[in-house]
Amino acid sequence: MIKVSNIKLPVGHDNHALLLAIGKKLRIPKEQIGNIQILKRSIDARKKPQLYFVYQVLVETDQEHKILQFLQKKHKRPSQDIEHYNNQAHNPLRTGEELLENRPVVIGTGPAGLMAALLLAENGYKPLVFERGKNVHKRADDIQLFWQTGELHPESNVQFGEGGAGTFSDGKLTTRIRDTRIDKVYQYLVEAGAPEEILYINKPHIGTDKLRLVVERLRNRLEHLGGEVFFNHKLIDMEIKNNELQGVLIKNLETEQYIFYPTQQVVLAIGHSARDTYEMLHRRNVSMDAKALAIGVRIEHPQTMINYSQYGAYDIHSSLGAAEYQLVKKKDLNCNRTVYSFCMCPGGVVVAAASEPGGVVTNGMSYHARDLKNANAALVVNIDPEDFGYSQGKSPLLGIDYLRKWERQAFNLGGGNYHAPAQLVKDFLQGVPTEDFTNTIVTPSYSPGVKGANLHECLPDFVAEALMVAIREFGKRIAGFDMGDAVLTGVETRTSSPIRIHRLDNGESVSLKGLYPTGEGAGYAGGIISAAVDGLKAAEQIISKYAPIKLK
Repeated sequence: MIKVSNIKLPVGHDNHALLLAIGKKLRIPKEQIGNIQILKRSIDARKKPQLYFVYQVLVETDQEHKILQFLQKKHKRPSQDIEHYNNQAHNPLRTGEELLENRPVVIGTGPAGLMAALLLAENGYKPLVFERGKNVHKRADDIQLFWQTGELHPESNVQFGEGGAGTFSDGKLTTRIRDTRIDKVYQYLVEAGAPEEILYINKPHIGTDKLRLVVERLRNRLEHLGGEVFFNHKLIDMEIKNNELQGVLIKNLETEQYIFYPTQQVVLAIGHSARDTYEMLHRRNVSMDAKALAIGVRIEHPQTMINYSQYGAYDIHSSLGAAEYQLVKKKDLNCNRTVYSFCMCPGGVVVAAASEPGGVVTNGMSYHARDLKNANAALVVNIDPEDFGYSQGKSPLLGIDYLRKWERQAFNLGGGNYHAPAQLVKDFLQGVPTEDFTNTIVTPSYSPGVKGANLHECLPDFVAEALMVAIREFGKRIAGFDMGDAVLTGVETRTSSPIRIHRLDNGESVSLKGLYPTGEGAGYAGGIISAAVDGLKAAEQIISKYAPIKLK
């Protein structure tokens, strides 16, 4: 096969145009082109409003030898845009020889836990999977009730339950890591019903509506392969002997029964919000540190404004999708903090994402179509461990206490009923409270509701000051970003784990043999894909050491 890169076509083209462009690039008639596979598609918006798709494709043709030979003679070197594609299959996993005394356990069904459990099940290890929250459908009901009434279920919410926190966000699949396992994650997702376009578009996403179905199908596949999934089952404690894991104590939250499961291998994929589990791990002397955090707000603009800024047009072709942005302001003489956008949700809503009573937490969510009125993103400021008094020898849980403080202040500022404090940008920049949001260009989308406030009262002073500087600067990069009627909703505190659990090169805890801290909750990932890849790595370590399990 031949890999062909830099095929540029205007947005709105048809498949015939792509075929002709490939033929022109290869200097062959379209009739000599066989199967085509799109490897990558990105958007070139440098000459807006004229927009282009740029493709990288694989092409089957019986003219491959002639094409490559001609290019070699003409250029005296391989072409950058046309080259032979050598599809090297991944080496199969080799199973170890040590016998497992008990079935391996996976804690959590977010991307890290699901992928670890799937790989273990595929290779004959029949994992036991425990999730403190409910299955995705019952969880969705609890979340909807919370958004409508403010009735919070502490074990079934945006943070806890089947699929993890990303299931009720935008379902973004972008990542900065480079790892061949990413392809395996994408394949799992597509086989479970995710759109095939995620295999090639530049910034893939699934959307919360489709992701819920994908998560359920992944679980069904896991169970078909011999894994067992237990919802409403929470990790309470661990049995340890000579720094080696002996088993886990699990509480059935429906029956209130405590059950001990002997096991010597646990993939700990608890997500970034399992604060009570962090406390248990700390009591058990699992080695960990507090890590850097981020705190900020959600900002909402008209999606049409973002479209115009990024694409040069308000009305865009359906194949483009709603425009995104990514903004970073590095610290300088005017501001000694880094401020950046996070989890940008085009055509989405701001949602209530609390997991503890008495705290307000915001997040963003989009459906696959991304067709709602507002664009939203987190604007957050970096928080160093020194900011909350952490140093060697102090409790690594100090970061949790710090985040909880601001969540509770937002709760009180919002009225004590899980309504969120919100403020227009023009008022935030002047430091005065917003009275109401009638007759404004942007209507706050947060459910169960917002209360006009002064967000300076639920943010550290240096965070508010950094946000003020950044909003003005971002207005120079995206026209209208600093518009007075843009809405800020507070607070955003769950961008990453507040803890990093120390691990060896093989992913095992440095202080507890048999424990594999994994994904976002362990402090080693930041998003669906990187967490999923980390879960695969943990499973691979168990597979490489132990033989598949044989149930009695």
